[in-house]
Amino acid sequence: MVRTVNQPPILTSMERNLTVRRFFCYKDVPMVSPKIKNIMNTEAIDRSIIRLAHEILERNHGAEKLMLVGILSRGEPLAVRLQSLIKKISGTKTPIGFLDITFHRDDFRDRLVVPQVKGTDINEPIDDKIIILVDDVLFTGRTIRAAMDELNAFGRPQKIQLAVLVDRGHREIPIKADFIGKNIPTHEGEHIKVLLKEIDDKDSVLLTQSRD
Repeated sequence: MVRTVNQPPILTSMERNLTVRRFFCYKDVPMVSPKIKNIMNTEAIDRSIIRLAHEILERNHGAEKLMLVGILSRGEPLAVRLQSLIKKISGTKTPIGFLDITFHRDDFRDRLVVPQVKGTDINEPIDDKIIILVDDVLFTGRTIRAAMDELNAFGRPQKIQLAVLVDRGHREIPIKADFIGKNIPTHEGEHIKVLLKEIDDKDSVLLTQSRD
């Protein structure tokens, strides 16, 4: 007696695809778009920078010992604007320099974005100067700490002060700004984005919040 072995049917590729689809169901997940709110426009940013220039001169009794140091990238145009305003108010052209702190941050290896290295540019001596560090946003404080670490390689200033356009809170390091354009408290999931015309072709401060 010969037994017949039942062979599985041979399926075409189309039939195999239909069979697989019976077992797996794919659901399209829509992209999550953030909510965006304009916090500061061109006029508000201009007013804040003008006020910062006056406060810097008032606290330091003039511009005689000042030196501005902008932290790349958006601290650079802010420092240039402050330099122009301080000269207009006091008649003194303040020395200026720029810091690239990319490899001085203690978390740069953990960041997903590939760093763009532009290089530090400080040609004036900083010894006995009152250094005004300039940045766009103060957040955890790590950027400012890294900037101060790099400044140590250029000399010993009399004093270091910090001027920022926006302070959004959430400090991880005990660092406080001396001059603040605007305090914008943020919550979890919220981010501040500063746009400047020298880099972004327009001036704006945006608050973005991811949708749930």
